[in-house]
Amino acid sequence: MILQGRGISKGTAEGPLLIGPDPISFLSGVDPETGVVMEKGHPLEGKDITGTVLAFEYGKGSTVGSYILYALSRSGHAPAAIINTEAETIIAVGAIIGHIPMVDRLTVPLTDLPAGTFAEVNGTDGTVRFT
Repeated sequence: MILQGRGISKGTAEGPLLIGPDPISFLSGVDPETGVVMEKGHPLEGKDITGTVLAFEYGKGSTVGSYILYALSRSGHAPAAIINTEAETIIAVGAIIGHIPMVDRLTVPLTDLPAGTFAEVNGTDGTVRFT
């Protein structure tokens, strides 16, 4: 299955699809040294986002969240790619400076994506392929 969206951060990457149905705050919500979600009560709390195709609604919180995505990239614990329902500036900037391919506005809701499958994200042309 191939879905079309809007490319936000250029490049391609692949990995297992990890869906977080709620917005994520990267500042104090994700450990930049381990890639583990620490946000209390978040559906992904305790999960490692390292190397995944991380799909979530949108980012929330401080502009420092952009730097946290960059720090995750530097530490080797960033998601391989990001899919958002609607990209907002904090996550888009973090993906761009962290060289993390990113798309948004897929033609189906995140909850309809095939969880647990392998996803290939092309942030340059805005496509996502699931295998």
